[in-house]
Parts: sequence; C-alpha cells; structure tokens
Amino acid sequence: MPSDSTIHAVAGAAGGVLAMTATYPLIFLSTRAAVEVKKEHKSVYEAALSIIKREGIRGLYSGLNSSLLGIAITNGVYYYFYERSRGIILTSRRGGKGLSTLESVMAGLIAGSATTIISNPIWVVQASQAVRSMDQTSDQTAPKPRKMGIIETIQYILRKDGIAALWRGIGPALVLVVNPVIQYTVFEQLKNFLVRRRTARLRASGAMASAVAALSDIDYFILGALSKLVATSSTYPYIVIKSRLQAGQTHALRYKSSLDGLLTIVREEGVEGLYKGVGSKLLQSVLTAAILFVCQRRMYELTKKAIALA
Repeated sequence: MPSDSTIHAVAGAAGGVLAMTATYPLIFLSTRAAVEVKKEHKSVYEAALSIIKREGIRGLYSGLNSSLLGIAITNGVYYYFYERSRGIILTSRRGGKGLSTLESVMAGLIAGSATTIISNPIWVVQASQAVRSMDQTSDQTAPKPRKMGIIETIQYILRKDGIAALWRGIGPALVLVVNPVIQYTVFEQLKNFLVRRRTARLRASGAMASAVAALSDIDYFILGALSKLVATSSTYPYIVIKSRLQAGQTHALRYKSSLDGLLTIVREEGVEGLYKGVGSKLLQSVLTAAILFVCQRRMYELTKKAIALA
C-alpha cells in the first residue's frame, strides 16, 4: 500500500497539471513580460492580443508541454518531501496535528530545496520555449521561428551552452524556495486558525466535545488564493531575475549574481523593471494555487477511498 506522502505527491502532481492547464496563457504572458527589457507598458489584455496577432492562439501555449511536465514533477516532489517532513515533525513531538509557524518553515525549506534542484532544467526549457520568438517578431515580414519540442529544446540548449545551462537561474530559484515556504506557512496557519475558530463554535453550540470542524472546497480555494497572493507579491523581483536567467538571453547572462541582477534592473529600467508582468503573474498564481489546493485535496481523498475499497 502506498504511503500517505506518496498519495499526497500523486494528488499534488495531478492537481498541478489541471491548474497549470487552466492558467497557462497567464504564465506565458508573465514570462514574456519578465524577460522584456524595453520600457513598454502593456495590460494583460493588450499583451495577449499582441501575441495572438503575431503568433496566433497557439502562441499563448508555447512551452505548455514542458510546463505540464515541470508542474507535475515540481508538485509531486514538493508534496512528497513536505508531507514526509511534516509527518516526521509531528511524530517527533506530542501535541496537536497542526504545524507551528517555525515547523511549517522547516518543512517548506526541505521540500522547496529538493524540488528546485530536481526541477530547474524543466523550467529552463519552458522559459526558452516561451521567449524563443521574442527577438524575431518585430519584423512582421520575417518568417515565424519554428517551435521546438521538449527534447529538441534540450538538445539545442546543450549544443549551444552545455549541460550547466540546464541549471541557469538556480541561484534566484533557490532564493525563491521562500515563495512556497511563505505560501504553505500562511496557508497552514490560516487553516489552523479557521479550524480552531469553527471547532470552538461547533462545541459551544452543543456538539460533542471531540467534534472538529471540517473545511469546505470554498475554504481551501480562498485560503490557497490568499496564501499565494502573499507569497508572490513578496518575492516577485526574484521571479523576474530567475525568468531572465533561465531564458538564457544575453542581457541577463551578464548579471554577476541575483543581487547584481536586481541592482542592474533598477539602474537600467527603474524599480518598475522588477515588477514587469506582475499583474498577469499575480492573477495566474492566485488562480493556480486556489485550483491546486482544491484539486489536490479532492484527489487525495478519492485516492485514499479507492485504495481502502481495493
């Protein structure tokens, strides 16, 4: 019988694929905006129309296959390590079932670091695919660049820059481990607070002393959205640096470090350069996280029931 952490990993991977599929055009637009160095301000709607005009509807889905593979591996690995770490922490001490803030941070750092190192090559491929036609679309008469699949993109990166290129942006990516740490810590603490509050009301109304309130799908949707909003808002400048480095463009490869990249962007593009694409990224991140938390929970419960009946 598979372990609880394995079931969480499978459910997280499946939930991530569904969430990514639903919101991918926003991911594509935020990646394009993050790596763009021109001081050009476009709304999400204007950016989408521009891409559709040049590359068609399919242009908004460039890099989708690698993203689906990436999110499946990322979420699967993250949920596995997070639940394993969570289980070890909870069994090592007495007390309630909820993690404290410090314990949530510890579990998140372990899971996030493992996930980042394993999945970085996939996000390098996704970023390369998403920005492939950026420098070639200003001339409307030029032929459209041929889209490349995952394997072909990997071969191109290896041939052009070597195997080390698959870990481009690993520095800011590791810094961004704090993103899911913030997300899951905020989520865990909000969930614990909500359960405690509703449980107290439930017991005060005359229910059994051992009764514990259960959260609904709407609760998970809202908590997932709020926790991701906090995480993405606080870490977005590093998301810009990571996207630029992973895309492998010349102007980004001259950054000596993540900090140097931040300072260079502020010097050359202003503070607003650190927040290019933030609108579409926030919208995408919040929707993806909300959908993911609901789907992961449901799939976990369904899988547990199916195994019990088998």
